[in-house]
Amino acid sequence: MKLCAIHQPNFFPWLGYFDKIRRSDIFIFLDQVNYPKSGNSMGSWCNRVKLNIAGEATWISCPVVRERGIQLIDAVKIDDKRPWRDDIRKILKLHYKEAKNFQSAIALIDSLLDFDSVNLANFNINAIETIARYLGSKTQFVRQSSLPKLKETSTERLVALAQSIGADAYLCGGGSSGYQDDAAFAAANIQLIYQKFEPIPYGKPDHFLPGLSIIDWIMHESVE
Repeated sequence: MKLCAIHQPNFFPWLGYFDKIRRSDIFIFLDQVNYPKSGNSMGSWCNRVKLNIAGEATWISCPVVRERGIQLIDAVKIDDKRPWRDDIRKILKLHYKEAKNFQSAIALIDSLLDFDSVNLANFNINAIETIARYLGSKTQFVRQSSLPKLKETSTERLVALAQSIGADAYLCGGGSSGYQDDAAFAAANIQLIYQKFEPIPYGKPDHFLPGLSIIDWIMHESVE
């Protein structure tokens, strides 16, 4: 069985995202779909994530250039007019300096923040692939933009992408049940496997907050 997973290239995503990578043979970055805007802003999981700041799950973000109309994810540019990279460094040093793995974690994240790119997808994919290797993942990574262009939308796109890399099984998250057409996978002879990821509390039990960036996990847990 060749198992694949497909996901947008998110900004320092949460632990469940890396569990999906860990379990997959091939992971496809969905980088040529519409950038998910929130209201009139450019806020989405592609450019922001939450950290534990003074006991609260609080957003940190990478500012992006706002454009009118629809943008594909791989066309979104980072707005470097604000020193957001240094802002994140300051937040980590202030709120995570007592974490068990602070020194090794801050060295890793510092190097990722230094990645020289104004393209949001390139920045996120570099961070995700580097962290995945740091965690010991052997998964093969592929960008949607490197595969043949597809006209399909929604579930049909996922099925076509899985077929294009020769996968016969697809790993989907729990949040996909509301919009995903399971019958389309069955018709294509692709087995559906639901991730069903539940994070095990880590770090100090009274400080654990679910759904935070992988940065939070790396600060508190050893890769082993």
